[in-house]
Amino acid sequence: MSKRRVVVPKSMKPMYEQFHFAPAVRRGKQVFCSGQVGNGPDGKLDPDPAAQITAAFENLARVLEKAGASFEDVVEITTYHVGLNEHIGVFMQVKDGYIKEKYPAWTAIGVSELAFD
Repeated sequence: MSKRRVVVPKSMKPMYEQFHFAPAVRRGKQVFCSGQVGNGPDGKLDPDPAAQITAAFENLARVLEKAGASFEDVVEITTYHVGLNEHIGVFMQVKDGYIKEKYPAWTAIGVSELAFD
């Protein structure tokens, strides 16, 4: 069995230490990423949904880069949305700025809340 390697970008080390979860784990050539929220580098959420979505993709980009991967390597995404119907159009616009053809499999799920506001 191949060894696994925890992937923690420097900016996410406090979350790793406080909440005991890895932003990603690499095992062999596969990278398994945890969900990302739309907090900025200062840890705060911008009230603008587009800014939050962009921040989440930027956070994911840091995780992928630290793991030696990029958005071109993504084969499947699952996204969770508070206010799915209200924000799905904005989400798709931002997502398409990061994820290009050949598109990965994608499941979008509406939820009542996330772990953090």
